[in-house]
Amino acid sequence: MKANTKEGRHRQHPHYWAFMAHRLSGLLLALFLPAHFYVLALAIQGERRLDGFLRWTEAPAVKLGEIILVGLLALHMMGGLRLLALEFLGLGETAKTAIAIASGSAAAIALLFAFNVV
Repeated sequence: MKANTKEGRHRQHPHYWAFMAHRLSGLLLALFLPAHFYVLALAIQGERRLDGFLRWTEAPAVKLGEIILVGLLALHMMGGLRLLALEFLGLGETAKTAIAIASGSAAAIALLFAFNVV
């Protein structure tokens, strides 16, 4: 039960979870980069190979992956904007509000994309 001890108490704070969401979304986006570069290479190799890949992207599982990717991008972007606001605007006591706005905005962007894709 480290969460109740002095050492684990920071893990209950909203700033910790905002930090973790920002770091994990950045890591997952970095893991996506090789796949993105592969698709760019297909575009360079020729129209036929790219068209075959684009037909594959119509699968429902790929559409779900796109929605998750846009959600990760939105989460990472809004988390970065939150950090910039904390750094340059000195939000202080309103930092929890910034976390809520960043999280809600990221969720709204992902949902808008999901409704447009489906």
